Amino acid sequence: MPAGRLVDRLGAQRMTVAGLVCMAAGCAILPMMPVRFGVPGYIGPLAAITAGYALFQAANNTAVMADVWAEQRGVVAGLLTLSRNLGLVTGASVMGAVFALGAGAGDMAAARPEDVAAGMRITFAVAAALIAAALAIACASHALARRAASRLSS
Repeated sequence: MPAGRLVDRLGAQRMTVAGLVCMAAGCAILPMMPVRFGVPGYIGPLAAITAGYALFQAANNTAVMADVWAEQRGVVAGLLTLSRNLGLVTGASVMGAVFALGAGAGDMAAARPEDVAAGMRITFAVAAALIAAALAIACASHALARRAASRLSS
């Protein structure tokens, strides 16, 4: 609910970028967090990732549904949900493979704690890079939209 209110007040474009920045920051901080910070060192960045995702999702849904005709809202909402679920399943599978490769252990049940930590660091570093790419796409898209709007108003 707070994410939806922020999107309504500040706009979908700004909150899309803010959500991606928050997720990227959490994913970038997590692999660098020293082990001595323990559970709070894991929960803090994970909370930032979660809050950023909620903000991004609310903004993304708003942006996608903004210009949809009333007769098409059900179909577009269904396609949006389908694409989000396909991304979730595919992303979880790929990131699981990244974790397994990063840990370098054939049997995860017998993996050493430092191998598991290495797998986590690599996984979140890859996530940060992917989110940075999404952020670059979002910023480029916003810049193109501004240029198109200024051309139309001229």
